[in-house]
Amino acid sequence: MGVLLAAAPFLLAGCRRTQNTLAPESHQSKDIASLFWWMMGGAWIGLALVVGLLLFAWKRSSRRGIGRDTAGPKPGERTGWIVVVGLGIVLPLILLCTVFVISDLFVIKTTEAPAASSTKRTILVIGHQWWWEVRYPGTNAVTANEIHIPVRTPIRLEVRSADVIHSFWVPQLNRKIDTLPGRTNSIELYADAVGRYRGQCAEFCGLQHAHMAMYVFADPPDRFRQWLADESRPAAAPTSALARAGLHTFLDGACSSCHAIRGTSANAKVGPDLTHVGSRTTLGAVTIPNERESLSRWIVDSQHFKPGNEMPNLNLGGSELEGLVAYLRGLK
Repeated sequence: MGVLLAAAPFLLAGCRRTQNTLAPESHQSKDIASLFWWMMGGAWIGLALVVGLLLFAWKRSSRRGIGRDTAGPKPGERTGWIVVVGLGIVLPLILLCTVFVISDLFVIKTTEAPAASSTKRTILVIGHQWWWEVRYPGTNAVTANEIHIPVRTPIRLEVRSADVIHSFWVPQLNRKIDTLPGRTNSIELYADAVGRYRGQCAEFCGLQHAHMAMYVFADPPDRFRQWLADESRPAAAPTSALARAGLHTFLDGACSSCHAIRGTSANAKVGPDLTHVGSRTTLGAVTIPNERESLSRWIVDSQHFKPGNEMPNLNLGGSELEGLVAYLRGLK
């Protein structure tokens, strides 16, 4: 049982390869992982010392016999107390102080956000119940639950909250950081390699806290610039009759009272911006894949997938639903 409990953190860390604190992909997360391994090693050494002292005391008491007169110090007892105090009190204090100094002066410093003037890009992330709004200051780009960054480039990430306390955390890239109402916190976002990195809200924020995830895509610089240019453009006009009918359904129905699509009259800010929703890989903050069937079911009954979210179930069907799905799927 003890072996299973000791191995549990390592087994659980490997259950989801894309959200693994022990698979760092940036210099910040590597420093955090290194600190973890040093602390783990120190903990095992400390456990070994405690067990050793207990065995030492047990063997000494066995040799002396139970009930023997112990009044007054015996030869060698002062040496035993020196061992107990030195290994049981002094050494742990030294180790703990060393870990504190290393983490405070070195690891935390490397994870802090760079000054805004020293980076080429700042990204603003706003936490909502239960999704992430992503903005790129200086551009018109607004997206949700998916953050794109250029690979091997330091990015200043600023986080806020629109309602309650959330916590932004992409464990393979950096430490977690709280998003607080009325306050802006910042951190550096950096990726060593091209790829997709899963993140998660790490502060309980309500019913669908577990379904408040996000993806960070580290793109080659050229691909990132092209993505940002495309994301900054308004939505393209629909080209098919079915999609045009879907646009009218969107604007005339309940959708436009909650969502914005740049280039149309829809400019609400209750839910995610849908200007380029067709280019996203997931829906509902990484709850379901962004596929035709999933999108159709989400529109009709989002509460089935994410109970408690603010999107009402829409009484759509037939050609209205088909047209709306065709329109949204074409927003890329």
